[in-house]
Amino acid sequence: MKKPLGAALFALVIAGAGAAPAVAAPAPTERAAAPTLQAVNFAGTVSLSNCSGSVIRFPNSADTDPALVLTNGHCLETGFPAPGEVIVDQASSRSFGLLNASATRVGTLRASKVAYSTMTDTDVTIYQLTTTYAQIKSTYGISALTLNDTHPVAGTAITVVSGYWKKTYACNIDGFVYRLKEGDWTWKDSVRYTSACNTIGGTSGSPVVDNATGKVVAVNNTGNEDGQTCTVNNPCEVDESGNVTVRQGINYAEETYQIPACFGAGNKLNLSASGCTLPKP
Repeated sequence: MKKPLGAALFALVIAGAGAAPAVAAPAPTERAAAPTLQAVNFAGTVSLSNCSGSVIRFPNSADTDPALVLTNGHCLETGFPAPGEVIVDQASSRSFGLLNASATRVGTLRASKVAYSTMTDTDVTIYQLTTTYAQIKSTYGISALTLNDTHPVAGTAITVVSGYWKKTYACNIDGFVYRLKEGDWTWKDSVRYTSACNTIGGTSGSPVVDNATGKVVAVNNTGNEDGQTCTVNNPCEVDESGNVTVRQGINYAEETYQIPACFGAGNKLNLSASGCTLPKP
């Protein structure tokens, strides 16, 4: 897990030790993109006290719906969800720094609750905000990032966008991992990056954006730091036959295509909805 910076209690539990908040953030790198899109930028991403995240919406979300913020389960302010634990509708007043395209903080958003959080099968926290998408657009001129609702594809060119560091990481999806095991946690069908995405502590919760569509296909969460096997900070890959592979220096993300099916009208969580496969409490 990429270290949620500033959380001393979890300092030994998250990867990326030695990282510190940037004194002067690097300027975002302008890159070529699909002809119908501008280059991937920071608009709609957020900085947390110890992690990265993004304001997200689903294909069927309405502008009048309460906005949502996506980050990692291990970035939850009340501590790591235990294996098998699923948290829903937990009160929260957490704040988020909203960034514009050039990575300038333009405002502060605030949560009303944790809509959903778990570190079982995946590593996600979804906050519901006190503001709607329309209010954010009207006040700041910024739109939410849309979650893609189909499985990502190997070879896709992607950008990991860290609101904490105000930095992007460009690479490709190298492939998918049947089971990714780290300490007591196991994640299913994880995304493996090619080596160019050398994400660090503080990038936890960053949206992984498909360069061709501009949509979010995963959420950045971990990497093997020391070459150890299946330990905290050193996830290992486990295939269907139980074979274990360790890839030191390689980083990973958790897919997000399955999330939209679990939210209905008004961005309300419905874990009983048809097609919803997220773990239930």
